[in-house]
Amino acid sequence: MSYSVAIDGPAGAGKSTIAKLLAKKMGYIYVDTGAMYRAMAVYFVQNNVNPDDEREINVAVTGVNITIEYMDGVQQVILNGDNVTGMLRTEEIGSMASKTSKYAAVRRKLVELQRELAKKTDVIMDGRDIGTTVLPDAFCKIYLTASVDARAKRRYDELAQKGEKCDYDIIKKDIEQRDYQDMHREISPLKQADDAVLVDTSDMNIEQVVECIENIINERK
Repeated sequence: MSYSVAIDGPAGAGKSTIAKLLAKKMGYIYVDTGAMYRAMAVYFVQNNVNPDDEREINVAVTGVNITIEYMDGVQQVILNGDNVTGMLRTEEIGSMASKTSKYAAVRRKLVELQRELAKKTDVIMDGRDIGTTVLPDAFCKIYLTASVDARAKRRYDELAQKGEKCDYDIIKKDIEQRDYQDMHREISPLKQADDAVLVDTSDMNIEQVVECIENIINERK
């Protein structure tokens, strides 16, 4: 029997960072579902696909193949044979992913792959609707969140550390807009699963969050 852990929550809550650390510590395979949607977004950006035209999106997805490989224990996302891992975290790709992940054709293709991964091995997946839609039978579900201000500050610090020019107010507004888009989209909107445990990380550091969720997982086992 394979165990699957679902971690959901809004943009900037630290889901990916926490999920990766937990997977490494507990011996699970980390599946970055957000990266898969971002890889799809890379294809849309590269091919000048209009994110507001569902018909155009439906045609475009037929030309997309996304796989996940591991090199030295690090996940690599492959789009039509090209490694696009380094492109996934830009603001442009994040915005495109948020706009296009609502479409049924995009989600159907990726959800099928994600479920197959969970059947084969112990996984930790993070995203917006893992516990509600992708893995509704996951043995442990976490809803990871933080205040908008806390998330905006983390993103600002992350970009500043990389030497990128950034504006706190713009970042905060972008997070608020993405929250609204994710929570009000027609297909699988962002929401806490009924059986998920709420973890608010606004006043917690990374180590505290990892320990908290590890304890929840072990209690479930």
